[in-house]
Amino acid sequence: MIVDIFIPCFIDQIYPDTAMNMVKVLEKVGCAVNYNTEQTCCGQPAFNAGYWDQCKSVGEKFIRDFPNDRYIVTPSASCVGMVRNYYPELFHNTALHNQFKTVQKNIIEFSEFLVNVLKVTDVGAKLNGRGTYHDSCSGLREVGIKEEPRILLKNVKGLEIIEMKDTEVCCGFGGTFSVKYEGIAVGMSEQKIINAEETNAEYLISTDSSCLMHMQGYMQKSGKKMKTMHLADVLASGW
Repeated sequence: MIVDIFIPCFIDQIYPDTAMNMVKVLEKVGCAVNYNTEQTCCGQPAFNAGYWDQCKSVGEKFIRDFPNDRYIVTPSASCVGMVRNYYPELFHNTALHNQFKTVQKNIIEFSEFLVNVLKVTDVGAKLNGRGTYHDSCSGLREVGIKEEPRILLKNVKGLEIIEMKDTEVCCGFGGTFSVKYEGIAVGMSEQKIINAEETNAEYLISTDSSCLMHMQGYMQKSGKKMKTMHLADVLASGW
């Protein structure tokens, strides 16, 4: 199967290894990966900030960057949620109506693609230690991902997953929310880390690097030793 991949801007700039690890896993399970180097952003930051005209311009480029009718796999549930749920607000009954509908149909989150499309639950990963999983708001509420990451993590040899208290509660990032309401965002992150630490986990795992970036920043400033890992990084471990 040939798949396109979309690498979100913050992963491209801050966590490129996560992008490479997703490719590594996709190739291992038999996918040929196509990466359009002209791709940039889905427009979510501008949309959330209320700049819909600017978002629409970015979104038009996004749609044209994926002209092929095939799966668009991405390691970011928030980007999937943006295209699936909010592109209709921007492109319904426009000149790009048919193209946006195709992209909306094809974009899919990494774990969702592995488990629900390829029916892959074990990629042969190995990671010794204890981990806990954070449900991102976008993954859980906008994309409907809950069991898929857990199924994959359950089959990582050597990894014990312990559920933290209030795992479905927001970590406080929320894009521009963490900038506009820093004090609240930090407090929410602090509570999330307290809950994670109660499991004695060595690894805090999620499908969204934006959440991990926010919580990692808090832990670094607080001298915490727990390591954040994207699901793709976990699945690319040990082989």
